Amino acid sequence: MSLFSWVEKSPSILNQGGVIGPDERLPWPQTAVMGMQHVIAMFGATVLAPILMGFDPNLAILMSGVGTLLFFFVTGGQVPSYLGSSFAFIGVVIATTGYAGKGINPNIGIALGGIIVCGALYTAIGCLVQAVGTGWIEKLMPPVVTGSVVAVIGLNLAGVPIKNMAGNNFESWMQATTFVCVALVAVFTSGMVQRLLILVGLTLASMLYALLTNGLGLGKPMDVSALLAAPWLGIPAFSSPVFEAKALIMIAPIAIILVAENLGHIKAVTAMTGRNLDRYMGRAFIGDGLATMVSGSAGGTGVTTYAENIGVMAATKIYSTAMFLAAALIALVLGFSPKFGAAIQTIPLPVMGGVSIVVFGLIAVAGARIWVENKVDFADNKNLLVAAITLILGTGDFTLRFGDFALGGIGTATFGAIALYALLNINQPAARVTESKP
Repeated sequence: MSLFSWVEKSPSILNQGGVIGPDERLPWPQTAVMGMQHVIAMFGATVLAPILMGFDPNLAILMSGVGTLLFFFVTGGQVPSYLGSSFAFIGVVIATTGYAGKGINPNIGIALGGIIVCGALYTAIGCLVQAVGTGWIEKLMPPVVTGSVVAVIGLNLAGVPIKNMAGNNFESWMQATTFVCVALVAVFTSGMVQRLLILVGLTLASMLYALLTNGLGLGKPMDVSALLAAPWLGIPAFSSPVFEAKALIMIAPIAIILVAENLGHIKAVTAMTGRNLDRYMGRAFIGDGLATMVSGSAGGTGVTTYAENIGVMAATKIYSTAMFLAAALIALVLGFSPKFGAAIQTIPLPVMGGVSIVVFGLIAVAGARIWVENKVDFADNKNLLVAAITLILGTGDFTLRFGDFALGGIGTATFGAIALYALLNINQPAARVTESKP
């Protein structure tokens, strides 16, 4: 059976307007364009994470495509998701390798061994869920917890564009101009232009930035020298794993954070689409775990379902898994093209910052939507305190250290929400939550 014929049997329902469900698709040319938008949405984070850890960014892009393709097939093309570099690994990788922050990480092999074992643990959890069902995970992570974790992912990232992507007043105004461009496209256009609100808004803001800087000299001009110098084709830097006990112990527990992220992703998509995807949860964990193992085996970062792409889906109302197949294939090609990486990096930082504000905000709102769709009762102090404490832990980037191991904001918020809910639930009646129906 060919790849194309298999895909036709998965997201096979052709729909050219309104909300596009996971099992539906736009015409293939439009699907490809939507796939490119998702590639661009995840690109900044998927490139930034390997740079911070001393990995090859082009290899990270390539493995994100491989991982997304693997995830697509393991889930039978039923769960809309893109897999990109996980930020959950950054702290532990730097701690285990002693990376100084510049160039290729000389001890990358040690990190890769830990990433592979983390992926194996994650896969095992997925197999357990597939075998016995999701009940135990639902008990550990009810909607008040998963909604809080999803919201925290967006809120925790809020400081990145606000503090690090605008160095002066002009750049702050360009960030504001960018998110206004995206908002105007989202509200006052229609059809395909509206569906491409992130891409169109980014393009308009970049053109305006070039006019104001390169043309009128009001700010730092766009520099295309790296784009012109970059080759069209290039082989990423592959690396081999090394297995050391200390690294394995420090990196493997990240699997729990990946589980929470993936669970939150599925709950967010369920809330947005009204379709219960819980029956695919075990397969989603397995797909993500296998993708992490494959990526680590080649020299890439650990991967996770990407919150940026949740934001794009929330804005476009297109949840078709077919566009993620297209995005994966595009990423496979672009992984061998340093020219594309240079083109993305040519986009002005404040423009990317403005887009990030939109996308991260949409992630936070997706978490709140989980609460609304599942009718979480905040008159119950248990739910109120779990959500309140989790949001502040994650937003404030509350960090706990255990020797050399540091658990950052998203990690403390995730584990804290699970542990606090379990503690407050001792000898208490079931939470007053009504699950949404597909």
